[in-house]
Amino acid sequence: EAAAGELPPDDGPRRSAPKREARQLLPEGAAALDASIRAAGLRLGPSTFDRLEKLGIKTVGDALRTFPYRHLDFTRSVPVAQLRVGQPQTVRGTLDRVQEVRMGRGGRMRSTEAVLSDETGARVQIVWFNQPFIARQLKPGMEVAVSGNVSAFRGRPSFNNPDYERLGEGQHTGRLIPVYHLTEGLPQRTLRTAIATLVERFADRLEDPLPPSMRARHQLPDLVEATRHIHYPDSAEQVDAARRRLAFDELLAIQLGVVARKRSWQSGGDAPAIEQRGTAEAFLATLPYALTGAQRRALDDILGDIGRPMPMARLLEGDVGSGKTVVALAAMLSAVAAGYQATLMAPTEVLAEQHFRTICLLLSGEAAPPLNGLVTLPFLPRPLRIVVLTGSTRSKERRDALDAIAFGGADIVVGTHALIQGGVEFQNLGLSVVDEQHRFGVMQRSALREKGGSPHLLVMTATPIPRSLALTVYGDLDLSVIDELPPGRTPIETHWLPPERRRDAFEHMRHEIEAGRQAFVICPLVEGSDAVLSRAATEEYDRLRLEQFPDLDDRIALLHGRMPAREKDAVMQRFAANEAAILVSTAVVEVGIDVPNATIMVIEGADRFGLAQLHQFRGRVGRGRHPSTCYLLADDPTPEAEERLSLVARTRDGFALAQADLELRGPGDTFGTRQSGLPSLHVASLLDAQLIDATRREAEQVLDSDPRLEAPEHQGLRRLAARVAENVVAEVH
Repeated sequence: EAAAGELPPDDGPRRSAPKREARQLLPEGAAALDASIRAAGLRLGPSTFDRLEKLGIKTVGDALRTFPYRHLDFTRSVPVAQLRVGQPQTVRGTLDRVQEVRMGRGGRMRSTEAVLSDETGARVQIVWFNQPFIARQLKPGMEVAVSGNVSAFRGRPSFNNPDYERLGEGQHTGRLIPVYHLTEGLPQRTLRTAIATLVERFADRLEDPLPPSMRARHQLPDLVEATRHIHYPDSAEQVDAARRRLAFDELLAIQLGVVARKRSWQSGGDAPAIEQRGTAEAFLATLPYALTGAQRRALDDILGDIGRPMPMARLLEGDVGSGKTVVALAAMLSAVAAGYQATLMAPTEVLAEQHFRTICLLLSGEAAPPLNGLVTLPFLPRPLRIVVLTGSTRSKERRDALDAIAFGGADIVVGTHALIQGGVEFQNLGLSVVDEQHRFGVMQRSALREKGGSPHLLVMTATPIPRSLALTVYGDLDLSVIDELPPGRTPIETHWLPPERRRDAFEHMRHEIEAGRQAFVICPLVEGSDAVLSRAATEEYDRLRLEQFPDLDDRIALLHGRMPAREKDAVMQRFAANEAAILVSTAVVEVGIDVPNATIMVIEGADRFGLAQLHQFRGRVGRGRHPSTCYLLADDPTPEAEERLSLVARTRDGFALAQADLELRGPGDTFGTRQSGLPSLHVASLLDAQLIDATRREAEQVLDSDPRLEAPEHQGLRRLAARVAENVVAEVH
């Protein structure tokens, strides 16, 4: 939020047309909402209109839909004598003194300083830094309300840059006052006044998109009432009711989009009916272990889906180490047995190569991949061929792979996004599996589907996703969850260590290495930065070799995302073969690295990672029969960061951590891109699972009766869904 108060008079000419003349220039009815903000009769200069447009306020309707993110409560005030430092509070009183003052080195900063007293005679000092113009707007003797966080000056309470309202100013006085997100040079009061003017003039022209029966079912106010109350409510109860109504609209629009997308995909073509449960069972019988109950349930879901001619669209969600790859491979073998090809697409070359080796190991029982990727299996009539295709596949190998894919010589194709690029044609694609789904976008999913006409689609993620998020980001997918770990997975002890105990982690690491084990050291940065006080991989690599473990100089490896793909793969191969005892890495090892001999994970700068990401790192150890430990280190964490790290240390449940991460950071940060495949939510929260469920049911009922939203009573819903769809700002990366 920008500094409180007002700027000097605007730098451009004012529109002085009377309100009645201004309104005559605009279209009648709801069409006025599409009119330019510059034609709405606001007395603002050109530069202010430019700033409004920078905020996305280009039309009258945009202004009405620019909702406040909080309200200042000027209805409740405390006596000046009862102010408490460190708390946001409001006081009312009379200005005894207001003056412009010079502050800072050489008096370069011109500010406003004031003293306010209330009826008890108690006084409080107020300073508006770098806002000298306030001294020209507030005068001694004026009655004002001041609201802000109370700080201390010379041992006494004071206000720095508070919001203020002159008592008796109509909509700005003695009530809940909206606070909006701003852009540089646009003061809160200017935006507040502009929106208040437009709400008063045009809110009654809003068309309510919800049918009256739907509003009644959910006890929602109409849109005009909700819009007025979200901006200028008379009570906190009105704010809550308005937010719930507007959040319902946003979430319903999203659900209409994802449900329609799912139905369009499933009705867009006939998928192959793959009824090969016997093949899946024959493969499982070759494994030295039995599936968990959760794995069995997930596999039953998948085999049931691919056994029908309707294209499967399913998300397989499971914590690290829960055994998703085995379940996916059983389904892929079923497709191959039925005469179709299957693909497994991963977000990175390291992970694609890891999947290739894992599949070969599961099928052949041999650590080294078989020659030409050919594996003979007793339950298949001919040898099965596995092909790898990534961006760094050599020219000759790439040509051979493309030919095998195009002419049916490749049964299972493992690769990166290279699989969806031009020149890749499948002969008979029946099943596509996408791993680490949150790193691919909806459009990338669609491109993979189109490669095979109408294949079944299974997407997997090891990042546990709260159900409310799954219903929105992944709303076009059915959901299967593997929520238990296979027997034999050793629990991972996790410790958050303060800086003075850093040595403990590396002493434990040495003990484990001397016992023949291996260790990860994760850093948030590749190289050191003056702007970011955090450890860098290259510097930590040198420190470990030269200072911490000089005797292990040649057994410490470095891995980061800027390295060429072949170099990264060579490092990982070296670590997997236990030729390197310590791997210093950035977040590139977050997923897919499987080294059962690694028992120590040290995460430097742990306060710079999200909870879910820390859980992913932790899952790189504990994959063998030896006890494993994860250390969370941070040099100078805030109290909030310390609490987050303590939460990771005491919580092993990835789903509980994912929910906490969503609550603390929001979905955009959790998934690395704001806004993770979602429209920018203005009012709704992805934490409101109850409202998401309600809008999901409404969307399904509406589309059951009117798939194209053509009925007269659904025209408002159609326009609402289209407007929200236009605001999607990013794919899920």
